[in-house]
Amino acid sequence: MFKAVLFDMDGVIIDSEPLHHKAYQGMFREVGIRVPDTLYESFTGQATLAICKALVTHFKLRQSPQQLVNIKRSIFKHLFFNDPDLQLISGVLECIKDYHKNELTLVLASSASMITINNVFSRFDLNQYFKAKLSGADLKASKPHPEIFLKAAEASGYAKEECMVIEDSTNGIKAAHAAGIYCVAFKSPHSKNQDYTLANKVISDFKEIAYAAFNVAFNE
Repeated sequence: MFKAVLFDMDGVIIDSEPLHHKAYQGMFREVGIRVPDTLYESFTGQATLAICKALVTHFKLRQSPQQLVNIKRSIFKHLFFNDPDLQLISGVLECIKDYHKNELTLVLASSASMITINNVFSRFDLNQYFKAKLSGADLKASKPHPEIFLKAAEASGYAKEECMVIEDSTNGIKAAHAAGIYCVAFKSPHSKNQDYTLANKVISDFKEIAYAAFNVAFNE
């Protein structure tokens, strides 16, 4: 039986991908680049700074990665408070409440900035359910590096063998796999062309990993 669940945020808890897409596209227009869908999709799950470093290198931009980050975050901040598209993923709040009620320890391990994490948690009143929140933007390495999940497991107070990761991106799944932590891949309709082959289990509905289903779902 797992004792802690390590949640990704974008594409797992929050349906923020449409807003991130709009923010990135706005930033792309501002710096004058056209990013192919295949390249954009390869960035899913990575921290903004890591993405912007890759863009500066790929397009030989005169702006620094941090300048790109600032442009993107400014656009995203406006969208966060004004765009009605921002919603929780269907079924995830019930899953979070179910786990919390059954005394599982919940930790957030997201590539988003801590400012964005705190804004999301405040808007949807999620702080009451989570023991800790970790931002990949504060770490040395971005997903698919395992650092964030190893630190999240440590923050939970349990051994990594007692933890489970819920992820939706190729990079996040690779990070969980590299950390040696059981990983559930959520097939989010908002994360296109992601690779779930390294996940231990793939779901399309959070009811599939309800607490009552643990013994069945994780002993298959």
